[in-house]
Amino acid sequence: MRLTVLGGDGGWPRAGSACSGYLVQREGYVLLVDPGYATAPLLFSVVPPWEIDAVLVTHGHPDHCADLSPLLRARIFDDHPAPALPVHAPAGALDAVLALDRPQLLHGAVTVSHLEDGARLQLGPFEIEATALPHTWPNLGYRISTDGPSLAYTGDSGPSDRRVDLARDVTVLLAEASYAARVPDDVVG
Repeated sequence: MRLTVLGGDGGWPRAGSACSGYLVQREGYVLLVDPGYATAPLLFSVVPPWEIDAVLVTHGHPDHCADLSPLLRARIFDDHPAPALPVHAPAGALDAVLALDRPQLLHGAVTVSHLEDGARLQLGPFEIEATALPHTWPNLGYRISTDGPSLAYTGDSGPSDRRVDLARDVTVLLAEASYAARVPDDVVG
């Protein structure tokens, strides 16, 4: 399993940087996790848009999903348009970003699957397990496993025993944090 960090900035990207965005690759399969603000240009410098096999989104805040729009546009407007991109996210998480384009443009470009707490799916060589984690917006953490290495990714979330369970015995824990001093009560689970 190969992990490439495209960005990890908080609520907005700093100059020359990007918000949350991670590529997970194995056996030629390319999984994009959280295409946040400014990740598309960095993504395209690593892998062409038509080589993305699937996308996972933790939640609907734009610093975790806004660059799904330029990714889809790059796939649509290429000389050889790519097949529909499978995108998996909590229900409603992608409504705003998908509304940036007219539905006719996106027809055939994307298939959206809504995930809930406890959902499991197979994406290429990856077994995905979704876990609801506390945040101000419905948020799923993901455990991404193979027959070897494994990765747990929290997205934005507050302290929770569920984070501990998600990360138990993984090879790599990718945990985001927003509050250094005090965590607001509405993001503690």
